[in-house]
Amino acid sequence: MDSDAVRARSADLPTEPGVYQFRSGETTLYVGKAVDLRDRVRSYADPRSERIRGMVARADRIEFAVTDTETQALLLEANLIKRLRPRYNVRLKDDKSYPLVAFSDHDVPRIEVTRDPEEGAVAYGPFTNVGRVETVVKAIRDEYRLRGCSDHKYANRDRPCLDYEMGICSAPCTGEIDPASYAEDVAAARRFFEGETGALADPLRRRMASAAESAEFERAANLRDRLEAVEAFHGEGGEAVSDRTDDRTVDVLAAVVEGETARVARLHSERGQLVDRSRHRLDTPTVTAGDSERSVDDTGAVDDDAHTPAAVLSAFLAQYYAEREFPDAVLLAERPADPDVVEWLEREGVAVRVPGAGREAKLVELALKNARKRGGHDDPVGALADRLGIDRPARIEGFDVSHASGTAVVGSNVCFVDGSARTSGYRRKKLTDRNDDYANMRELVRWRAARAVEDRDDRPDPDLLLIDGGEGQLGAARDALAEVGWTVPVIALAKAEELVVTPDGPLRWPDDAPELHLLQRVRDEAHRFAVQYHQAVRDEVKTVLDDVPGVGPKTRRGLLRRFGSVENVRAASLEDLTDVDGVGDTTAERLRERL
Repeated sequence: MDSDAVRARSADLPTEPGVYQFRSGETTLYVGKAVDLRDRVRSYADPRSERIRGMVARADRIEFAVTDTETQALLLEANLIKRLRPRYNVRLKDDKSYPLVAFSDHDVPRIEVTRDPEEGAVAYGPFTNVGRVETVVKAIRDEYRLRGCSDHKYANRDRPCLDYEMGICSAPCTGEIDPASYAEDVAAARRFFEGETGALADPLRRRMASAAESAEFERAANLRDRLEAVEAFHGEGGEAVSDRTDDRTVDVLAAVVEGETARVARLHSERGQLVDRSRHRLDTPTVTAGDSERSVDDTGAVDDDAHTPAAVLSAFLAQYYAEREFPDAVLLAERPADPDVVEWLEREGVAVRVPGAGREAKLVELALKNARKRGGHDDPVGALADRLGIDRPARIEGFDVSHASGTAVVGSNVCFVDGSARTSGYRRKKLTDRNDDYANMRELVRWRAARAVEDRDDRPDPDLLLIDGGEGQLGAARDALAEVGWTVPVIALAKAEELVVTPDGPLRWPDDAPELHLLQRVRDEAHRFAVQYHQAVRDEVKTVLDDVPGVGPKTRRGLLRRFGSVENVRAASLEDLTDVDGVGDTTAERLRERL
């Protein structure tokens, strides 16, 4: 887009708060927030940075979304950065996002707390405090008895479920409530999320008073707590929600930037004692040759470059507290570049300080030392990067295949982020039945790679792939990556001697190396997940055993669990067969005859 195109587009935008996206084709280049969308976008007609000028030139259109408040714009911006991963934004390498409340697109809508609403759903938010959101949704279901079950469960019920017995669902699935009455309850619930606090607060207040009059004091106290959460709910967009006067919990943050990668170290203190520490990697915006060292802030003025610790801290603060409880105070090595982030934290009751001396300054210095560290026993992910000579692999995906002599072949794809399992990133797949481990691994990795390249996978690209196996499995995985054109580092871990197999050959690492232990955890989890899925699939596969008189589904499952495959059942002795529950002498003889 040129300057005239940007000015023309900005003239069509509202003067309200919101977020905007610079897009090129189906790709989002940059996501920003604005107090005034029209003024903010107009400033891009004369960008004061080569980096921003290059981004605008690549864009072919600008899209926008209006929000009710500036805080809502900040949260929506953070959500979009996490989901779209635009190359010109600083972005935290994890999968967190802010919770939404969604009503499904269904004749009988369900209500749920989600970070990924279904297509067509009516969603409200995002919200900063997931605990408060869940409390409010429970109150909604308790008052209006809206369903929370999946469409599949809803469609296949012939009698009300336990939610109906507990009084939190009116059981529209079995006609216990007519559609018109249920629609009225949904409308009342939606009015609350649209700002009508009384739609939920008033009936709660009446129930609390009734419980108190009946001397049900415990129930009245529970309703009082719920009422407080409900009345504070709509203040989340801009009002302080608590009065914290002492620093009982403190987060200490410091950032360092190295090229296009940044690290933020976090120390967590409770009552004056350090109880936790963590390090996080962020990707800074892409910089091309000739880019300057300055960019434009939300007012159109020149701001610090996005490749500074201050800018990195701004992005980290907004994205990190996606579903985490706010501390009482945040101590920073320097003031964040974005003042809106500081204002948002302070509105939430968080004291934000940049200490200059004393114990707090020493904590900040300690955080800086942690941020500068690139590896070591306390950071197995960093140590793994040093060993392999690659960028820090914050996101590792593990792969394994499980089958029984070529039948019920399945593959697992597990995910670890910063050394911890991220189950939301787990996937599994049925593969072609064949007794060829290399071909099976090639099919599994090709499936993952193709989904990534074709943008059909909603997960971020990993920094490292780990294959369960040796040189043969690694070669099969590399063939799949080359065939699809997906460039991701890949290694394997062989079980027998715990050798790390790289494209340059096998490596033997010390048994006590933390980076080896990390790979073992990923490998073992991929194996566990594959075997679990294989057992589930195998129990459902029709085999020749089903044709043997006296062998029903339960006995078939028992045989396969005991022997692992039909081939092993065929080789079993009569004595071994009769050890299985449900297999007597006659059935054992029939098995021997048929097999």
